[in-house]
Amino acid sequence: MSGPGFSQNLRQRQNQSLVLAPQLRHSLKILQVAALDLRSVIQEELQSNPTLEELPMEGTSLDQEQQDSANDNNESGEGADNREEMDFSKEFDILTKLDDDWKDYMSQAGGTQQHTAADAERRQHFFDSLVTETSLQEHLIRQAELADTPDDVLKAMSHLVGSIDDRGFLTQTPSDVALQAGLPLDAVQEAVRQLKTFEPAGIGASSLAECLLLQLVAKGRGDGIAARIIKDHFTLLTRRRIPEIARKLGVHLDDVQDAIAEIGALDPAPGRRFAEDSNRVVVPDVTVEKDDNEWKIHLNNDYIPRLRISSTYKDLIAKGSLTKDERDYLRERIRSGKFLINSIEQRQQTIERITREIIKMQGEFFEEGVSKLRPLTMTQIADVVGVHETTVSRAIANKYIKTPHGVFDFKFFFTPGYQADSGASVSNTSVKEMINELIIIEDRSHPLSDQEIVVKLQEKGINIARRTVAKYREELGLLPSNLRREYI
Repeated sequence: MSGPGFSQNLRQRQNQSLVLAPQLRHSLKILQVAALDLRSVIQEELQSNPTLEELPMEGTSLDQEQQDSANDNNESGEGADNREEMDFSKEFDILTKLDDDWKDYMSQAGGTQQHTAADAERRQHFFDSLVTETSLQEHLIRQAELADTPDDVLKAMSHLVGSIDDRGFLTQTPSDVALQAGLPLDAVQEAVRQLKTFEPAGIGASSLAECLLLQLVAKGRGDGIAARIIKDHFTLLTRRRIPEIARKLGVHLDDVQDAIAEIGALDPAPGRRFAEDSNRVVVPDVTVEKDDNEWKIHLNNDYIPRLRISSTYKDLIAKGSLTKDERDYLRERIRSGKFLINSIEQRQQTIERITREIIKMQGEFFEEGVSKLRPLTMTQIADVVGVHETTVSRAIANKYIKTPHGVFDFKFFFTPGYQADSGASVSNTSVKEMINELIIIEDRSHPLSDQEIVVKLQEKGINIARRTVAKYREELGLLPSNLRREYI
């Protein structure tokens, strides 16, 4: 029985909530990742979806691709009903309606947990307590020393590990190493042979195929179907020509699928599990250059595989020899593959449209440089492009643009600013550039104080507080005037 003052009853309550379908979440991920990371995402889908296959980067005509795309919409006689199922425009429209609660969805995996100051302190203590990891080179030399390697081979090994890239692949041939180090070729070749037996398996390979094969050999699977595929049909594997592989090997499709799953579990870059170089290589997602007095946009598609739905599986459905479960499975995989292809196309179109509007709004920057950068918000771009600002935020995340003035993070172009007396808008980045230029040309025997910089900026029509000048100067890494003075 309930106590005094308490009661129990049932109530109905109706509320609304936004739930993203798994496929739409996947499309948001594709929109957000950089070109280099997108390839990994697509390769994962290729491994899990047998109906997808990768087209060669060259050799396929545009007419053929368009014909393949048209055929994809009519597989197995599904006709209008299937085309209706494949209209994802409504789902993509949700991108324009997501509110600010979803702004950091992809980066925080939907988490909304609040962190206290104590949590932040513990987190910082964790990072401060991290020790330096063992490098790949140190790990390999240690194995060579424990193996009681002869001195000439050990010396060759030290030169070899220096030519290993971050993936764990050799970047030089044994003859090149022998010539450069002045060592006997047989000693270098023996060092290469030993290196390929070290942990992690796959180290010391000269190609991806050899790396994967070394891992299978280490597992005692050097004679299996997976190893045969890598040795004899690696090009077909990268193109996902599964039926052709099965025919050439004389095995069942299921056996090839199992072998591909086994290959997919291998590490294509075994060296990356060790301490990585902190110097990050930036690959521009977009290049903007002037041609015939007009700005041209070139999207970087080098790292994005071209995909299509395999006609083999569409033919299987059309023959009518499959069970209902098999047919439903293939149809679901085909729909998933089409959604991936559409998502990639949508991603590239969105990036191009955003880039085009940035060029229009930051035209003076592209013509003259950083000093002409104007204030710009994501909301301004979103309004013109016709999407929600959270879509712009995702589209520019982790992406870089190559301009005539250097390579910049897309977020560089979105900056607050000031209103000049002339009515023109000036970004805070441009103001920093002005401060830097004033200090560069100043008289070193009488350097400008922060207040004197304020006055000079006011002469250019920019009203800014002295403390703001001091903050920008510190962000630029410039010393105060008393420490910049040079006595003659």
